[in-house]
Amino acid sequence: MHQAEIIRSNTFRWALAVAGVFAVFVVVLFGFIYWQTDQYLIARSDRMIASQLDVIAALPGERRLDAISEHLKQDSRGVQYAGLFGADGHKMAGNLEQLPPQLNINESVQSISVVRTLSRDARVIRAIGRRMPNGDTLVIGREVDEAREISHVVGQALALGLLPALCLCLLAGAWLSLRAQKRVEEVNQRVQRIIAGNLRERLPHGNADEPFSKLAAIVNGMLDEMETMIGALAGVGNDIAHDLRTPLTRARLALERGRTNATTLEQLQAVVDKAIANIDQSLAIITALLRLAEIENSRRSAAFGTVSWQEILREVCDIYEPIAENKKVDLRVEAKHRLDVRGDRDLLFEAVANLVDNAVKFTPEGGKVAIELLRGDGQTIVRVTDTGCGIGEQEREAVLRRFYRSDKIRSTPGVGLGLNLVAAIVKLHGFRLAIHSGPGGRLEIICPDKQA
Repeated sequence: MHQAEIIRSNTFRWALAVAGVFAVFVVVLFGFIYWQTDQYLIARSDRMIASQLDVIAALPGERRLDAISEHLKQDSRGVQYAGLFGADGHKMAGNLEQLPPQLNINESVQSISVVRTLSRDARVIRAIGRRMPNGDTLVIGREVDEAREISHVVGQALALGLLPALCLCLLAGAWLSLRAQKRVEEVNQRVQRIIAGNLRERLPHGNADEPFSKLAAIVNGMLDEMETMIGALAGVGNDIAHDLRTPLTRARLALERGRTNATTLEQLQAVVDKAIANIDQSLAIITALLRLAEIENSRRSAAFGTVSWQEILREVCDIYEPIAENKKVDLRVEAKHRLDVRGDRDLLFEAVANLVDNAVKFTPEGGKVAIELLRGDGQTIVRVTDTGCGIGEQEREAVLRRFYRSDKIRSTPGVGLGLNLVAAIVKLHGFRLAIHSGPGGRLEIICPDKQA
């Protein structure tokens, strides 16, 4: 990866901005520390100067000269200043060349420029002056050189600490930029492969707590769903063509034969009836597919309301009871308690009707079909059971596909869309469809309480 690309990356620029903000913060922090320390040292020095002035001024005149001399002798660093001047301004003692003209006598400690004896160079010191009762003027001062030392220390700390920190921030930014660009490049390559048609390709993800990994996991889930949908759509066209071709071919053959062979009105009517039946079968397939598209697009979710399962189950039982009696199948419903759910009443009725229709259709004569409304652990269950051939373990997922028909029921009329329609309605409502394998059929619509 080119160095220019790393520098132009947003990650590196953000790292550079953070490093700049950090540098400004550190400079301001060190400046504040320096200012506070300088103020503290000056205040401490002022108190010391004022205290020394009080001590020397309180001494008798003959001892004042000795005290000034002793005070200056104890100054090993050469930062102390003292001077005693007569009423006429002549120097009597100390290391000050003359009485500072800008010094305000009998006021607080102040900064003034003085000339030291012998050195003849001007210095800026903190000093205080007081007029003695006999007319003499006593001046005590001190150089506050600690501030310069602190400034030097702060400068060294900034140089030795801030610059390496800035370099570290820039290196971290470059590393993060390189890492991010590598991940983006890998994602781009995989996306290109997906666009090229490799639907099994997935985005890389590692740590589940990382935001990028969470996003990759979500996108992978979306790709799984898309792969499933595209795989299903790939076969739907052929399935539709096959399932529509059979009844339309029968209708055409019946009409062709009727036109050729029918000699009476009754024979022609029989041929037309067969053709109409085949056309109705084709229309039923088209209607079911349109119904599935409408449900899967969730166009009916706005019509949701409170629906009574008990009423739906009894209505479905009333409709299919005559059909079951003609087939000598015992159809019963057990819904003792009124349990409500939020949803579209027509769609839920259609889902239960499809389950009961399949149960009655695939149950042999003398069999039983039961519709039950149960209350489970935090959920409502609508269960339809029968004594038919049942659904094998290997077919539990396949029966939900469009146009799927098991070999065991090839001779039974149907288009293979019933359970697919039920699954779409259940998914729209946020419920769950459970298919139990084994002898006899047992399907359940499970409604969690949060949906009720």
